[in-house]
Amino acid sequence: MISFTIALVLLIAGYFVYGRIIEKVFGADEKRETPALTKADGVDYIPMKPWKIFLIQFLNIAGVGPIFGAIMGAKFGSASFLWIVLGSIFAGAVHDYLSGMISLRADGASLPEIHGKYLGNGMKQFMRGFMVLMMILVGAVFVSAPAELLTNLTSWNITIWIVIIFVYYAIATMLPIDKIIGRIYPIFGFCILFMVLGILVMLYWHHPQLPELWEGLQNTHPKAATTPIFPMMFISIACGAISGFHATQSPLMARCMTNEKQGRPIFYGAMITEGVVALVWAAAATYFFRTNPGTTDGAAVIVDKISREWLGTFGAVLALLGVVAAPITSGDTAFRSARLIVADFLHVDQKPILKRLFVALPLFIAGIGVLLFSVLNPGGFEIIWRYFAWANQILAAVTLWAVSVYLLQERKCVYITLLPALFMTMVTSTFIFIAQDGGFGLSPVTAYTIGAVVTVSLLAMFVVYAKKWRQNHPVLLEK
Repeated sequence: MISFTIALVLLIAGYFVYGRIIEKVFGADEKRETPALTKADGVDYIPMKPWKIFLIQFLNIAGVGPIFGAIMGAKFGSASFLWIVLGSIFAGAVHDYLSGMISLRADGASLPEIHGKYLGNGMKQFMRGFMVLMMILVGAVFVSAPAELLTNLTSWNITIWIVIIFVYYAIATMLPIDKIIGRIYPIFGFCILFMVLGILVMLYWHHPQLPELWEGLQNTHPKAATTPIFPMMFISIACGAISGFHATQSPLMARCMTNEKQGRPIFYGAMITEGVVALVWAAAATYFFRTNPGTTDGAAVIVDKISREWLGTFGAVLALLGVVAAPITSGDTAFRSARLIVADFLHVDQKPILKRLFVALPLFIAGIGVLLFSVLNPGGFEIIWRYFAWANQILAAVTLWAVSVYLLQERKCVYITLLPALFMTMVTSTFIFIAQDGGFGLSPVTAYTIGAVVTVSLLAMFVVYAKKWRQNHPVLLEK
């Protein structure tokens, strides 16, 4: 428990120390007007209270990632603790804060527009299609887990719950953001925070023997021979350390903020909170795996068993409601993000509800198609989730590169995003070549070599671009 406790303290300290440094680098200005005030439309641009925005952002980005991803990451051993802490502080929270603040400065621009501004028009067009497809995948895959948990809690068939969730998606995506999202999300957010607090207290109550970092970072995964820590663990944990999906949600909140100083608690703070969630569940899952060796239970079953055993019936119901709410609320805001991306691209005014329906309807039809594929094909869900997880981290790497260009052009410290961009580029490029399922299945040496070549090549391109940009934009000294 010593390593776990140190990791928990470092996560919290990271918000107050490194988070403040990142805020200072960006230069948040509390006197600058925000798009919630200058572009208020009663639908997407609506001023909201900071605490509500924080809980909504936290719920939007949580999904099943920091819980299910952390449980899968715990199979790798104590290395998962290390990545959750370092990834959240130096990569994920930085990624979320800067992408959100850049959107805030650009009138709440969607992520593809930011990519296009700093990485070129070709990248903008590609990322528009890429992100709409990714949002549809998120909306579809985040139906399965909550539907399964709700089926376990009730006597209703899973199909009924899937239909109910999709109907809710449609309503929440179409209505103004303050009607459903602004009213009930904070309640669900408190449910998740209660769940985390309850599991955290029980961890210290049971005081289980957890692996310590000084014992080594051995790979304890059941399939360690074909599942190396690098890059597999960094893809598995995903939302618990860094996630490209988060940057697609930030513009939703950027359109509701009334002060730039709200950015650190809302964007950086929500990611650190998610890191705490991931850390707590990684520790609980580690204890579960040690007391249930050889278990074949899935993440949803493990969550159910731990919650019931540690929190009792009432506490478990509240905890599971939080776990159910997280993916559902990420799913509906994924469709909302897709609607805004398409609307920005087609220049469709989203104030009239019929125009919102015009944009959203094809997205829902596509989402239902993806869900049917996952249900009707054996292993379909696993296939979709695997590609979503990889695409999610690809998006994080691309966003970090875009933010690095922004920092370069603003003459700010570029290394705070350049180093995470290089690391995530190495992770994602290595993964696709080494993965046995869904990848090329190459040997580790070959995959690492290719990943290194890709990473070094992108670094060289960035250095060349930086040199040319500085030559074309010399610093003008005042006389």
